[in-house]
Amino acid sequence: MIPESYIQELLHRVDVVDLIDGYVPLKKAGANYAACCPFHNEKTPSFTVSPSKQFYHCFGCGAHGTAIGFLMEYAGLGFIDAIRELSNRTGLPMPEEEQRPRTGGPRIASLTETMARAARYYYEQLKRSAKAIDYLKGRGVSGEIAQKFGIGYAPDGWQNLEAVFPDYAATELQAAGLVIRNEQGRLYDRFRDRVMFPIINQKGEVIAFGGRVLGEGEPKYLNSPETPLFEKGREVFGLPQARAALREKNTAIVVEGYMDVVALAQHGIGNALATLGTATTATHVQKLLRQVDRIVYCFDGDNAGRKAAWRALENSLEALPEQKSIGFVFLPQGEDPDSFVRTRGTAAFERLIAEATPLSDYLLRELAAQCDLTSAEGKARLVADAKPLLGRLQSPLLRLQLVKRLAEASGFAQTEVERLCELRSFTPPAPARAPRRAPSLLRPLLRLLLQKPALAQRLPLAALPDGTVEGRAVRRLCELIHAAGEPPPPYAALIERLRGEGEEIETSLRDAAAELMQHPYAEEDIDAEFDGALARLAEAEHKRSFAALQEKVQKLGVSGLSGEEKRQYLQALTQHGKFG
Repeated sequence: MIPESYIQELLHRVDVVDLIDGYVPLKKAGANYAACCPFHNEKTPSFTVSPSKQFYHCFGCGAHGTAIGFLMEYAGLGFIDAIRELSNRTGLPMPEEEQRPRTGGPRIASLTETMARAARYYYEQLKRSAKAIDYLKGRGVSGEIAQKFGIGYAPDGWQNLEAVFPDYAATELQAAGLVIRNEQGRLYDRFRDRVMFPIINQKGEVIAFGGRVLGEGEPKYLNSPETPLFEKGREVFGLPQARAALREKNTAIVVEGYMDVVALAQHGIGNALATLGTATTATHVQKLLRQVDRIVYCFDGDNAGRKAAWRALENSLEALPEQKSIGFVFLPQGEDPDSFVRTRGTAAFERLIAEATPLSDYLLRELAAQCDLTSAEGKARLVADAKPLLGRLQSPLLRLQLVKRLAEASGFAQTEVERLCELRSFTPPAPARAPRRAPSLLRPLLRLLLQKPALAQRLPLAALPDGTVEGRAVRRLCELIHAAGEPPPPYAALIERLRGEGEEIETSLRDAAAELMQHPYAEEDIDAEFDGALARLAEAEHKRSFAALQEKVQKLGVSGLSGEEKRQYLQALTQHGKFG
């Protein structure tokens, strides 16, 4: 676990304005900076970045966070990877790296440099290979697109990389998957006489290669093995190049091969990506759905393509959240994306993507195709085959729709399908009946604490009501500030400490911070505003206590009160004029 003190120091060193401006050009807008939101399509800028509080907020879609959150959402990085990226930017070593033994294998940085040198070598070799150039020209690939994807060529021969790496026996070359040692101990290049497609991570680093053979050799495509840099179940080809198109289209098209991605980009379809010699995984789906609201799988219409599509469906079920969607497109027999778009045009291909079969339709269609729905046995099999898939589906609303359609197709009642599939009937939860105790009095406290965390030392936690989300948010915020000691942590650090605490509390703080961004308190007024908020909170608590005592007196009489309650009641009665 990364220490909170390290995260606070890291956020102190990073300027969120500089970071975001490197991805999304910002313009000064009063005390803040603004741009069109990178997370949804808009024409009027509503994406705002606060240099004083070091966070961003979109008043259109609600996107909100720190420098860490921006890299996670915009670049699709995980939490640790986002921390590592900022660590590299600031030069602040990560604690885990400080503690890592210096011996026992090549370091990540060394492997990254090794891959970068190999990529440069392959790129230069492409210019010298007439047959590799002819192959790409024959596939309609321009020099501009080849450069965009960093396409290269690995020459024929056993030890060409020796010209780049004089120490050909270095462990980095084997650890990076560039060089193989056979059983006889002889070293040789993994990639030979192949067009090379660099696989680039979100930080722009080459982490692996895919090589397409020239001629009739096997395998047709050869991928890097898994290495300390590369885990094929987590990475996709073409993601950095597709970033702008993904934001524009809000759809990711997943195709089968590198050349499919490149060919579509050549024809102006820049939001295509490919998995790396493996079926689409739940991690792939989660990674893409952090950046877009819709994924469309586009596969060949042959048996291999349909098998790949079904595996993609199975692995998408548990990663598909509400308000996101997945569709499927199958190209005509004998066609791939490259041939289809070349013969029928970009508009025809984009129409296919727009009209993709929804996941639910595809799932039911494929299951029904395996059953004889004219027989009782076939209908029973339909429900039985659907059972494990419904159990993996994380979206309760989509599961409800599928259950209804299964009931219609099978002739079972909806409740019977739910029972047979061991699903609990989905009913919206009843609204919580926890009393809301003057939430409007707590929102100002949230804003004041976010602007000046030191005020938490003056706030008596015992006076805070627990019956509202805002009350719990104020209490949790104060606990974090107290635990941090002096000086109190800034807002950006508080956001990261609250990551994963629960959506309700995070949403309350996000909304309060957004209001504060638009209407900050004047520094000279903060203490007076805080004293006023405390006084109003105390008055509201007195009213609530008096109302509770009156209710008890009406039910039980004064004799039903305890000694302390009688004292409080008599005291309140003398002040009752204030409370009325």
